[in-house]
Amino acid sequence: MRILLVEDEQKTGDYLKQGLSEAGYMTDWVTDGRMGKHQALTEEYDLIILDVMLPELDGWHIIDDVRKSGKTMPILFLTARDQIEDRVKGLELGADDYLVKPFAFAELLARIKSLLRRGQQREDSNSYSGSGA
Repeated sequence: MRILLVEDEQKTGDYLKQGLSEAGYMTDWVTDGRMGKHQALTEEYDLIILDVMLPELDGWHIIDDVRKSGKTMPILFLTARDQIEDRVKGLELGADDYLVKPFAFAELLARIKSLLRRGQQREDSNSYSGSGA
């Protein structure tokens, strides 16, 4: 499984990349919004972990552009923006989940697994041909 991590904080990014790698995920990590948008639109990912407050381009604009492009991979916001209005905005823009920093890695990993399971179930139901004997 391939994950795109868009996170500008070095310490958080290092921690997440290492933890996700140890959990068996291939992770591409970028540190600014423009590169995050470029990667999300031009590469294939099973899931995106996205911060809101990023240099160059914020996470709100990234998710809006990704969803408008027709990409449907699960997107999880991982951000310090903890107000209800922010959570609602993220979900309404197309996020599948929203987790506030600080966070427990075990919870993040459980949410990732859940999102990937749901994504796989959608793929399986979309690929069913329905042709019977």
